[in-house]
Parts: sequence; structure tokens; C-alpha cells
Amino acid sequence: MSTIQVWSDLLCPFAHVAIHRLRVAREQLGVDVTLDHHTFALELFNGPHPRPGTDSEAVGLGQLEPELGFRLWTQPDWTYPSTVLLAAEAVHAAKEQGLRASEELDHALRKAFWLESRSIAHRQVILDVATEIGIDTTALAAALDDGRARATMMADHAVATTDAVQGSPQFVLPDGTSVHNPGITVRWEGPFAEGYPIAQNADPGWAERLLKQAA
Repeated sequence: MSTIQVWSDLLCPFAHVAIHRLRVAREQLGVDVTLDHHTFALELFNGPHPRPGTDSEAVGLGQLEPELGFRLWTQPDWTYPSTVLLAAEAVHAAKEQGLRASEELDHALRKAFWLESRSIAHRQVILDVATEIGIDTTALAAALDDGRARATMMADHAVATTDAVQGSPQFVLPDGTSVHNPGITVRWEGPFAEGYPIAQNADPGWAERLLKQAA
């Protein structure tokens, strides 16, 4: 089994698209490649997640992957997750149950936010999502409550502040090949979070090539 490191933020719509495309291509190819999730915490660079920027990016990228089901936030404003550090910790903590468990929790948390407007900042929501996909939530809750994954997540942030990782998403292969936000080009019509992102598919074959190289 090979692994691809995935550096991303849970509320990054570009990461949501790229990871989806990688998972779909993996299923089509039938290759044994696991995604090893690492945290590129945008909020540790930029402060609390800005909803206007996230909403506008989701609208733009939703046109590229309509089957992903991007949705604008539909719950009360005060439930919007301005931080997802605890959710990122949970993805790290789930690695105690295997990389596949961690990968599936990451995927489920993204769906919970983007499709269902669930506040994945909240401990109980994280545990509910984990329960729904068969994660051992007793073990996960214990890991969240004693904070054992926080140091690992912050170690990722230390790497993210260097030139080794450009941003969210970034994929690193076992041979050291590293690609940032593959397959999409984007420009803003107007200022960020106030204008509109114009996104285009630039390289439809990137996921297949990356998986074959990793495998």
C-alpha cells in the first residue's frame, strides 16, 4: 500500500474538490493508495474563517463539480464554524484506528460542512459524524479530551510555515513529488470575499497520473 500526504484545511473548497477527484480516480483505477491527512490550518495564518470568502468560493467551484453538492451555509450565522482546529485534531486522532479511518473521517467532516451545514467546530458534531461512519467514538472522544493530537497538528503547522508546503491543498508522493492545488486555475473578479471567483478546469488528468505515480 502506498500513501499520498494531503495537506489541507477542512473549510478549503479547493481541497474539497481536489480530494474528491483523487478519491473518484482511485476507485476507477482500483489502486491501493491511502491518503494521509495533514493540517494546513488557514486560520492560524489568517484568523477566523471568513464566511463570505468561503461562500463565494463554493459557488465558483460548485460549477466545476456540481455532483459534489456544494451548498451555501443554511443554518443560523452564529453556528458557522469560524474554527476547525478541533475537527483537524480529530482527523489526526483517528489515525490511531488506521489511515483509512482518518481519511474517511476527513471526508465525512467535509461533507457534513459543505452539504449539510453542520457546525464541525463542535465536539459533539464531530463525534456524531464519526459515529455515522463507524469510527470508535469512545476512543476518539478520549483522544480529543486529553488533547493528544494537538501537538501533531501544531507540528504540521510548523511545516506549513516553511516553503515545504505552499497551501491548501497540497499532495506529496512517496518519491517526494509535490503538487499544489492541481487541476484548477482561478482568478477573482473583484476583491477577495467581495467579488466572484472564476474557476476553470486546467488539467483533467492530474488525479490519475498522481495515483499511478504513487502506486
